[in-house]
Amino acid sequence: MPREPIPTWTFAMVVVRRGDTFLLVHERSHGQTWYLPGGRVEPGEEIEGAAVRETLEEAGVHVALEGVLRVEHSPDRSGTARCRVFFVARPEGDPDPKSTPDEHSLEARWVTLDEAAKLPLRGPEVVEILHYVASGGAVYPLSVLTYEGARWTPRSPPK
Repeated sequence: MPREPIPTWTFAMVVVRRGDTFLLVHERSHGQTWYLPGGRVEPGEEIEGAAVRETLEEAGVHVALEGVLRVEHSPDRSGTARCRVFFVARPEGDPDPKSTPDEHSLEARWVTLDEAAKLPLRGPEVVEILHYVASGGAVYPLSVLTYEGARWTPRSPPK
């Protein structure tokens, strides 16, 4: 007998680093707190594409993804689950983040670790994540993410 699928919400979260500063978004929702750029992956959208799109929508910054920090899968007792993929990225060029509120966010800002700790954050994980990246935490290649059915072909090691 076939089992029912588990509805899963997938989110792409992005840590954008520029030197000693990080990009944070002043959210329109979640009590208007500060958080990483990111959001839900839309039906038919690749996770990497959602990461780039959400960063542009929320922060007004074009980014190049550099790697994966971690993948979280959190099932709950209601029969649904949440999956979050955390990316690390760099800005393309030297952009100024958006400063005019819109339907996606109120503003975005480059902040140091000390400045981030003084903002009203959605939660303490923001500072923890930024410290992890700043201290050289593991970053996995983007190739760890692929689609079902992708060919299993060896890749040359990076030079």
